[in-house]
Amino acid sequence: MPSPIAIAEDIEDFIQEVEDDGPAASVMAFNANDPSGAGGLLADTAAMASVGVHAMPVVTGAYARDTSEIVDHFAFDDDAVSAQARTILEDVPPDVFKVGFVGSPENLSVIASLVSDYADVPVVTYMPDLSWWQEDLIDQYLDACAELLLPQTTVLVGNHSTLSRWLLPDWSAQRPPTARDIAKAAHEFGVPYTLVTGIALPEQFIDNALCSPTAVVCNEKFERFEATFIGAGDTLSAALAALIAAGSELREAVTEALSYLDRSLEGGFRPGMGHVQPDRLFWAHAESDDEDFEDHETDFPFEMPPNETRH
Repeated sequence: MPSPIAIAEDIEDFIQEVEDDGPAASVMAFNANDPSGAGGLLADTAAMASVGVHAMPVVTGAYARDTSEIVDHFAFDDDAVSAQARTILEDVPPDVFKVGFVGSPENLSVIASLVSDYADVPVVTYMPDLSWWQEDLIDQYLDACAELLLPQTTVLVGNHSTLSRWLLPDWSAQRPPTARDIAKAAHEFGVPYTLVTGIALPEQFIDNALCSPTAVVCNEKFERFEATFIGAGDTLSAALAALIAAGSELREAVTEALSYLDRSLEGGFRPGMGHVQPDRLFWAHAESDDEDFEDHETDFPFEMPPNETRH
């Protein structure tokens, strides 16, 4: 039987291996729970795990939704959001903050106050399409985000149409605003970089551009998929936040995050009767021969028990 000293040494070696091989960075994600599995915190944690960083998810509320539409959203109390975040932050330092849809101006205020205590930590803010929500609530939320969170945001991420309607509501030119136009508008609130996605191009292509107010830093074009997806924005912004936390330079992080999203959409699946969602774990599926899984007639070696309570 090993001595207590030998056991202790083995434990220390194991801990050191975990520290050496485990995630080297942590990202705190503020987002809602999405029971469809398409977006929200599940998208955040899956994308961040794919990149290889540690996610610290803070639940800000919950959607009532299916794979076709969002029916409602229930925001958590701001004290509950604050308690979740501040408790773990006393123990684990963040490398990046990622903010998705947090449900209320009060929650935005709490998050803005919290990230202001970590002035050196980058903030990735994703603004989703809120057209499913009540118009007065949308206006209150967007105004609070512009006033409280954008001044502390490092990279703003959003679809071209969503960001245009929000940041350039009085746009009157005959041409649609460019990504740089949107970045200039975001910069008026203090945002140094804006990643504009879903820019329509001819021949079924879309462009995605990272811009400062003075230049297009980088852009990536992809062929448009025929399917309608949900959860793409959370997937992209979470992957971007994770890559920044892992030490990637911003241009490289954007390029890799967009490539990851493209692969996730390419492997997308439809779990219900509604829209397609990204397969964020496409890389984990083992490639197999057809004979292994297709037309496999071997029974399972055990019988599934009935779904009932046993005493």
